[in-house]
Amino acid sequence: MKKIPFVSLEHQNAIIKKEVEADILNTIASNHFILGNKLEQFEKEYATFSNTAFCVGVGNGLDALKLSLIALGIKEGDEVIAPAHTFIATILAIMEVGAKPILVDVNPDTYNIDCLQIENFISAKTKAIIVVHLYGNPCDMDLIESIARKNNILLIEDNAQAHGATYKGRKTGSFGILNATSFYPAKNLGCFGDGGAITTNSNTLYEELQKLRNYGSAKKYFSDVSGCNSRLDEIQAGILSIKLQHIEKWNDERRKMASYYLSLLDPRIKKQRISSFNSPVYHLFTIECKERDKLQTFLSSKGIDTQIHYPIPPHLQKACLSLGYKEGDFPVTEMLSNSLLSIPLFIGLQYNEIEYIANQINVFYKKNDLFI
Repeated sequence: MKKIPFVSLEHQNAIIKKEVEADILNTIASNHFILGNKLEQFEKEYATFSNTAFCVGVGNGLDALKLSLIALGIKEGDEVIAPAHTFIATILAIMEVGAKPILVDVNPDTYNIDCLQIENFISAKTKAIIVVHLYGNPCDMDLIESIARKNNILLIEDNAQAHGATYKGRKTGSFGILNATSFYPAKNLGCFGDGGAITTNSNTLYEELQKLRNYGSAKKYFSDVSGCNSRLDEIQAGILSIKLQHIEKWNDERRKMASYYLSLLDPRIKKQRISSFNSPVYHLFTIECKERDKLQTFLSSKGIDTQIHYPIPPHLQKACLSLGYKEGDFPVTEMLSNSLLSIPLFIGLQYNEIEYIANQINVFYKKNDLFI
């Protein structure tokens, strides 16, 4: 029995292998590995791709979020609103700058932050809101922007799962005053290690972030502010420039694979709802199942690898105990943590494999009377 992995970069990397190898050798020959021409080139390219004026490459997605908060002056005593259902990095970034994450439950259909609840959590201490375009599905940005303007709070996008997604024709990662992303290898746009970036239209914030990522220094050995060492290196920047040339095509392939899944899976199986004005990029394709763990075991027995995103929500993680949340505080998030299963969707996944996966899922649902 052939095993179908949850994710594989083999096919994607084969497409760009020769170009990447040549580019890495070129970087080695240049003897310039940090803050060089390749980073500058990629930053310009990614800013253009994101429809923003500026991009600052950093070490990883967590640093992109954290440095965004620092650049905006978010500090101890401040509150930052964020969705309860997200990867924990969104929450850790807020905690690391000393601010308090104020979590909001998510919409049970879109899995994104429940916009109708946001204003209930805004206080005099609220300085910003971080929105996450979960699994590559854009949030309702019109409503979120309106809430942010009305309450005079800063808008930050966590765009780590949505490279190239659009909301009403506009790219995610272009709405916030700052927009953080990750280039972890399995992302739609991923490097060959850790990497991240921040996009913005503010020249002032762009210059501040350039200093913050590099020991607080705009000029070598002269530190104007207390910064850190978080720089996207030349090898990763070169690889990302190469991949960026393919990202739109790869995203289209993801959409086609997702559409094929949707045509094959029994319509009674609940999936993430996509608004008609969104063009998602399907970083993940998830289904809901009240017998999720049994389904995962069943699919594994059929040679299909799956993953759970995320088995323990941030508010119940040991790292977040100091926030004071408890089980039951976010019922939709907790329900999703117990029922969502991510199934294979990656560049190189074959359509006959999608047919096989969908068929096995349908068989499990029918066999276990999950449609009743």
